[in-house]
Amino acid sequence: MKLGAGIPMGPLELADFTGLDNKKYILAVMFEKTGNPAFRQIPILDKFVREGKIGRKSGEGFYKYDY
Repeated sequence: MKLGAGIPMGPLELADFTGLDNKKYILAVMFEKTGNPAFRQIPILDKFVREGKIGRKSGEGFYKYDY
């Protein structure tokens, strides 16, 4: 994705960088405010957050991070 689109991060890497817990919260608020089904919760995101895999800050999300 990065090479083809010429962007520094792909969408999953960006989600990990900003925090999957933040993404989950934003989706919940947007769905509550708009009712737009595009903002419904995403099962894999719910699973990762439940398991504490919230991205770079926890060391694992869509990718694993070694510090």
